[in-house]
This record gives sequence, C-alpha cells and structure tokens, in this order.
Amino acid sequence: MNSPPAQEPTRFRYVILALLCLLAMITYMDRAANGSAKAAIMKDLNDQGSSYTEDDFFWVLMAFQFAYAIFEIPSGWLGDTRGPRSTLLRVVLWWTVFVALTGFTGMTLPVVGFVGFTALIVIQFLFGVGEAGAFPNISKSLYNWFPASDRGFAKSAIWMSARFMGGMTPLVWVLITDPEVAGLGWRQAMWLFASAAAVWCVAFFLLFTNKPNDHAQVNEAERAIIDAGRSPPAAHAGVPFAKLFASRNLLALCGMYVVTNFCWYFLMYFLPGELKSQFPEASKTLGGRIFVALLSGAPLLVGMGGCYLGGVMSDRYIRRTGDRKWGRRLIGMIGYGGAGLCYFLAAGVKLTDPNNLLLFAGLVILMGFMNDLMMAPSWAVCQDIGQKYAATVAGTMNMVGNLGGAFTGIFVTGWIRKHYPGTDGILILFTIYGVVYFIGVGLWMFIDASKPIVPDEPQADTAAS
Repeated sequence: MNSPPAQEPTRFRYVILALLCLLAMITYMDRAANGSAKAAIMKDLNDQGSSYTEDDFFWVLMAFQFAYAIFEIPSGWLGDTRGPRSTLLRVVLWWTVFVALTGFTGMTLPVVGFVGFTALIVIQFLFGVGEAGAFPNISKSLYNWFPASDRGFAKSAIWMSARFMGGMTPLVWVLITDPEVAGLGWRQAMWLFASAAAVWCVAFFLLFTNKPNDHAQVNEAERAIIDAGRSPPAAHAGVPFAKLFASRNLLALCGMYVVTNFCWYFLMYFLPGELKSQFPEASKTLGGRIFVALLSGAPLLVGMGGCYLGGVMSDRYIRRTGDRKWGRRLIGMIGYGGAGLCYFLAAGVKLTDPNNLLLFAGLVILMGFMNDLMMAPSWAVCQDIGQKYAATVAGTMNMVGNLGGAFTGIFVTGWIRKHYPGTDGILILFTIYGVVYFIGVGLWMFIDASKPIVPDEPQADTAAS
C-alpha cells in the first residue's frame, strides 16, 4: 500500500517576519522624524516667545535615548514572562500616543496649557519608554517563530528594514511636507506617522500569536521545521536575573554593543550637520543641498546590505561548519575591523584633501555598511545564548549599548564638537571612533554563541546544520 504523500509545510512564519519588519520600519521612521522636524518645532516654539536654537534639540533626543535605554530590560522581561504579543501591542500603542502628542508642541491646549520645550522633553522621554520594548520583543518573537538555522537571516531582514526606513525618512518627510508635493505641516506629518503605527497594531492583533503552535494557519510540517532541535517547552519559572547578569558572555555582548552605539550615533545625529558645515560650497545650490542630504542618509541605506549580508554569512558559516561560536564571532570582527579602518581613512582624507566631499562621504558610507555586518549576528547571539529568555538578554544588550551611546554622545562626541569645531574635531572624533572599533574586535573574542546562559534547547554546534 502506498504511503500518503508528505505534508507540504506552510510558510506562515514569513508573514510573521513581514509584520515584524514593518514594525522595525515604523520604529525607525518615528524616531528619525524628530531629526527632520526639529527646525520646524523649534521655530514654532520661538514664535510663541521662546528663544531656543536647533542645538537645544539635542536634549530632546537625549531624553528619548535615556528612556529607550533604561526601559529595555523591563520590556524584555515582560516579553519573556507574558509573551511578545501583548507586550508589543502595549508598547506600540503607548509610543503612538506620544508621537501624536509631539504634534501639539508649541500649541496652547485646554486644561493642559502651553506645550513648551520642557513638555516636549517629557513627551520624548515617554516616547522612548515605549520604543524600548520593540527590538527585544521582536527578538523574542523570532526566537519563537524561526529555527536556529535561520535566526541570522531573520534578524538581517529586521535590521535591513529598520535601516531602510531610517535612511528614507528624510525623503518621506520632504514629500509629505513640501508645499510643492503633499504640503502637510509638520504636525500633520507626525499625526500621519502615529496613524501608521496604529494601523500596524490592528494587523498585528489579527495575525500574530506568541508561538506557532497557537496559530491555525501553521501546519504540523512547518511546526516541525521551526521546532527542529528544541527541547519540549518547560514551565516558565521567571527570569533568572542573577545568572544572566553574572554571565561573562552577556557582559562582553553588552560591551560590544556600547562600541556600536558610541561610534554609530554620529551618523544618526551629527553627520547631516557636519557635512553641511565641513563642505559649505556643496550646499549653495538646491541640487547641492539635495545631494548632501542623500549622502547624509546613505550610510543607513547602504547599511541594509550589511545587515542582510552579515546575517546570511553568519547562518551559512554555521550550516557549513557546525561552528556557531565562530559563525557569529567572525562576522562581527570583520565588520568592526572594517568600520574602524574606514574611520581612520576618512580622517586621513579630511587631513590631506579637506575639500574632497565624495571620498570623505564615501568612506563614511562604507563605514555604515561595515558596522551593520554585525547587527544580525549580534542580535542572533541574544537568541542563541538567551533562548527562552531572549527578550531579556536582547533588552540588556540594547540597554547597556544605548546608555553607553547616550553618555558618550554627550560627554565625548558633544564635548569635542563644542570645543574643537571644524576639521580638528572631525580628526579627533574619527580617530577615537577607529580605536574604539578595534577594541570592539577584541570584545568579540569573548562572545561565544554556542554557550547559552540557561540551557533550554540543545545547543550543539551542529544544531544549525
């Protein structure tokens, strides 16, 4: 008698991945909108009698950054103990409210009164509280929905999406607010961005479950693919914080992520202004200003390729060799080494050929690509060593990394830019960034993705084969 044909596996996990990629895009879109709106926001405040400059907006960004950092672990804990579905719905709805409230800055409201600069800082702090829950719970969701062999690929898709939207948001903002295109005001643009997040929540509520076993659209064949190599789920006894925080593996991971945020924040917060001030001739015409703006966003756009390639290379190395430790570590070391070298070379160009915009910007753009080679492997390590506590581990890494980035942004990058304006500041900063990246290469040597902190599933190096 002929045996029945094998069941064709469904592929619903890719629908889940698409949902999470959209969330990553919305996260970066809402965050990057502040940089695009800051001139208009400060103008509206000053029209009401204030006397702020665009440089003062730095404190608004830092309020967001500190909140984003310190609420990573609580958000990760919620995802690990209550599931990513309810946690993501809460945090996205939370930050949607505060993105919308940002649009009221500079207005006088009934009962509330004038929404001024101090209120804007508070609003952005609370916005950061919400966004802190996004990536740890995305990481937890991918751990639940993807097999170990595809985690690097899945994380690369997430970070490609985030970098794409971060790089495109300035252009999207222009298309929405330019009088010759859509012609909306900055407030309406903020409310439109908030609406996009609210629509995402509806789709997520309808399509997402915490685990594949809970979803009617996932058949047994796909569940078998996702669960390959996992142990049967054990009862959840709470997050073992003492073991997590005592792990040298996690400490090295956190130190490594400080390196990324210290050196990468320059691209997010300072590069557009520095290109304008360092190369003033290029910004004298409309075409030149558009070109400089494109160069400013290019490191994030090119970083998409780094995110994708880093995840694919990491997973492929593990499948071919069975060596998870070096499959994650090697890609991170290559990325950091290349990024550090790019900063050194860009400093050299500024010293020897100070007016060469294309070569200078090209090296900075290449630095963005090299940095992002390590994004997917580093977040995949959170899943590898965190396992059922992946959200807490990812939240810890992101918290420490962003706190480090915020402090160094104020006390190193900000201080140097203030006291050493012009070329001298660029030379000092880029030399420091290059050295720090090579310290990061050393930190990767202490990260071992094959050693889970609290073993849950079999972690033999062949698990990814």
